[in-house]
Amino acid sequence: MASQRQAHNRKRQKAILVMAVALLIIVVIAIIGLTTFLKKYSASKEVTDYSKYYKLEQEDEMFVVFDNEKMEQKAILQNDEVYMDYRIVHKYLNKRFYWDATEQVLRYVTPEGLINVTPDTASYLLGKTAQTADHVIALLRDGEMYLSMSFVQKYTDIHYESYEDPNRVVISDHWDDVTYQSIKKKTQIRQKGGVKSPILTEVKKGDLVTVLDTAGSWSKVCSQDGFIGYVKSKTIGGEQDVLYDHNFTEPVFSHISRESRINMAWHQVTTQAANANVAAVLGKTKGVNVISPTWFYLNDNNGGIMSLCSQDYVNYCHQQGIEVWGLVSNLENQDVDDTSVFSLTSSRDNLVNNLVAEAIKYDLDGINLDFELLPAEAADGYLEFIRELSIKCENNDLVLSVDNYVPAAYNAYYDREEQAVFADYIVVMAYDEHYNGSEEGSVASIGFVEQGIKDTLEEVPAEQVILGVPFYTRVWELTPVAEGTDAEISEEDALRGYSISSEAVSMSEVDSRVAANGVNLEWLEDCGQYYAEYQYDGKTYKIWVEDQKSIGEKLNVMKENHLAGASFWKLGYEKNTIWDTIAEAMQQ
Repeated sequence: MASQRQAHNRKRQKAILVMAVALLIIVVIAIIGLTTFLKKYSASKEVTDYSKYYKLEQEDEMFVVFDNEKMEQKAILQNDEVYMDYRIVHKYLNKRFYWDATEQVLRYVTPEGLINVTPDTASYLLGKTAQTADHVIALLRDGEMYLSMSFVQKYTDIHYESYEDPNRVVISDHWDDVTYQSIKKKTQIRQKGGVKSPILTEVKKGDLVTVLDTAGSWSKVCSQDGFIGYVKSKTIGGEQDVLYDHNFTEPVFSHISRESRINMAWHQVTTQAANANVAAVLGKTKGVNVISPTWFYLNDNNGGIMSLCSQDYVNYCHQQGIEVWGLVSNLENQDVDDTSVFSLTSSRDNLVNNLVAEAIKYDLDGINLDFELLPAEAADGYLEFIRELSIKCENNDLVLSVDNYVPAAYNAYYDREEQAVFADYIVVMAYDEHYNGSEEGSVASIGFVEQGIKDTLEEVPAEQVILGVPFYTRVWELTPVAEGTDAEISEEDALRGYSISSEAVSMSEVDSRVAANGVNLEWLEDCGQYYAEYQYDGKTYKIWVEDQKSIGEKLNVMKENHLAGASFWKLGYEKNTIWDTIAEAMQQ
């Protein structure tokens, strides 16, 4: 009996041991499973390494958030002043700050005059008057220029705040009724959507964020203090408007304007001797109150100009009650680098001073800018040239007008809206719809003119717009492509079956050709022009005619839009009778 009892106990102990081991295994498995579960699904407490995440390589660097977007460029904190990378200032905040990196000069045009800043100093010039700020205005660092944000804010409609840990600056150009959403309970903003993503910052109940995007259970937000990341969507509450104190006043730049409509004509003058023709060309006109002779052009990369001014010419025009606005162009000397002239402060200053000096010397009434085919990289310098020239023109009672193409995507960098802030008149060259080298067609169909003015008026006030009208017509010559010829034929001409060339001719020349070839003119309602087509010597000729009727159609656009006037290219290409139509339109 004892041995049976002992055997039973041994079996019992063994079973207990087996159960204990099994339980232990279950516990271990449960712990492992729970640990795995917690590791997989519990929220990470990892905090972002700001220096690495925001690439803050130096202690005084700051990352920049502008209108809820983190900028690539950095700012610098020095002596409690925030200095912003010039590229951000110019592109996003205020394009009127102009930095000449080559000659190390910062410029800014105000209604009170031109600000001139030398880097790494607190002093600057406003016009000719020395001024001193309480800190450095333009800071140079590793070849880049950083601009004092308090100085920028004096001239720019923005508000900003700077923060520490990490160093950052938050900028906005929005003021009234900025809409945020409040946080409903304490949570974290994480780098990405998901609890395993590192924490950028904590936000508490009532903190405000801007919701940038929502995808499922996570929303991308920007906190008021500049952290951009993700929070759980369920932690975001209702909308809340925030009003900021707004004390900025937009600067007002004055303009010289004429009470009566501008009836301007361009006079092409290529030699001093041609100035003697002014009486003859004006004698055929009626009602012209401004003449713009092509007297100046860029002649070197240092701002030098060629001048064909004539005092006798000016005196004669003034005796007839006609103002003289000397035209300056960039088309005559192809060796001149436009980008260099406008970008370098010294060259730009020379050009401004040379033009104004000639205008004063010859008692001109204005300057007309005709800078065409400018490359995009010259645009910033060109706009700065207009700003700086406008100051000296106003100081010397000179009207400043600027010739422009009709608005199109390819010439948007001419920035007519900015030009109009500083120039007195914007002239829209509403012609060259079709040009030498294009397909055949009208020089200035009525639809082209109407659209050009409509688009311009979205950028420029009507009282500053002058409509440019062509006196010339293009005669298009279509030459059949001969098969088997040894002449080089372009693929385009081969597909089309003919080559195209054209020449610009006067109204009288068109009359002569139409009469010589016995052509019956056809009025094209959609073009607002007569059309002529004829065959001669195996070639086809096409003409979209500019005449009294077509010019009248264009002047109706001027009247209907209440424009400042019109200008005509060019004197000598018109018929005398056209001036009755022009004079009548100018009186209405």
